Amino acid sequence: MPEPRPDLVIFDCDGVLVDSEPITNRLLVANLARHGLTLTEAQVETMFVGGTMAGVGERARAAGAALPDDWLTSMYEEMYAELRKGVPPIAGVVDFLDALDAAGVPYAVGSNGSEEKMRITLGQTGLMERFRGRIYSAHTLRKAKPDPALYLQAARDLGIAAGRCAVIDDSPAGCTAGVRAGMKTLGFAETTDPARLVAVGATPVASMAEAARMLGFAI
Repeated sequence: MPEPRPDLVIFDCDGVLVDSEPITNRLLVANLARHGLTLTEAQVETMFVGGTMAGVGERARAAGAALPDDWLTSMYEEMYAELRKGVPPIAGVVDFLDALDAAGVPYAVGSNGSEEKMRITLGQTGLMERFRGRIYSAHTLRKAKPDPALYLQAARDLGIAAGRCAVIDDSPAGCTAGVRAGMKTLGFAETTDPARLVAVGATPVASMAEAARMLGFAI
């Protein structure tokens, strides 16, 4: 028999709801090169995607980048300016949210990114209003993935047991958080190596339509 549908679906933001990661990765490649660290976009994705920007700075310095003291602030300013130029939603995600609404299943977003970043990316795609009141940022909670706190807080706020929740995330850190939270965790691998997500206990999916079907929703 098929598994029952979840009572709550929690989405990561970047790379799951909005296609913002290629923009950020390109910016990081150029920015770090200016500070003496040459990396490819693939290396940036492997090293940094799913973490915090503060963590990016720490790892970049450890790898030899000569970052100034105000690097984090200037990097955010550069990133937000670029994201304001336009970020598309991930293919199929609007249909998935429509299916959840039709089924009466709530959804939330949990991200290591800032609330300001989500206001920019979700706001311009029309998704901000759909997640209003159910937006969880590591910057606000002060707990970042792979800590499961973001996902557990969303479940608590909605009064839903962790075991009745599903997480969709595209990074090893985010999928680890979902697994640690005791939630069904789908590793969104539309553009990344699914093996990295399987290695931390996630079930890989290659598209938003496949993720919906895996959870019992047809789009």
